[in-house]
Amino acid sequence: MLDYLIELDRNLFVCLNGLGSERWDAFFLHITKQLNWWPYFLLLIFLLLKKITPKQFLLLVLVLAAFFVFTDQMTNLVKNTVERFRPVNDPGLKDMIRVVKSSSSWSFFSGHASNSSGSTLILFLILRKYYKYAFLMFLFPLLFAYTRIYLGLHFPGDILAGYAFGLMSGFGFYKLFCYLHTKYNLTDR
Repeated sequence: MLDYLIELDRNLFVCLNGLGSERWDAFFLHITKQLNWWPYFLLLIFLLLKKITPKQFLLLVLVLAAFFVFTDQMTNLVKNTVERFRPVNDPGLKDMIRVVKSSSSWSFFSGHASNSSGSTLILFLILRKYYKYAFLMFLFPLLFAYTRIYLGLHFPGDILAGYAFGLMSGFGFYKLFCYLHTKYNLTDR
């Protein structure tokens, strides 16, 4: 069964990766870098500061920092334990895929997917009561993670596992935020 899922994952990767073209390579290389999303992050900060107090915002920053440290360390632990080749380094795929970017680290699971999905969930759970269209924030982790397939850096299974881990971790850290928010009586505006 596991062999079947791995083969399915590889085939889906080849299909999705093959949808790319040189015309779009620069775009996907640009949006795969977290730093290039700064206008989006500034918008989120602006929306948060309109609705929560500075103390709540500071607590959120601390919880998000702890979340990122946790997911980064867990991602690295799993990657170094599983040791799955990235598609760009998989000897069986080299002649079948488009390689736009290379990396020598392991593939399973995607840290980009876990960080972006989990942090988005935390922010969504806070902002959903203030903004009707807060669910649109989930477009960010979807697009962000797809760049990893496009560039040849992750299999779809790496992305899905990263999403699952990120969402579970994000929910736990959201609960931590709520607990600390209540414990220290950080009231809404």
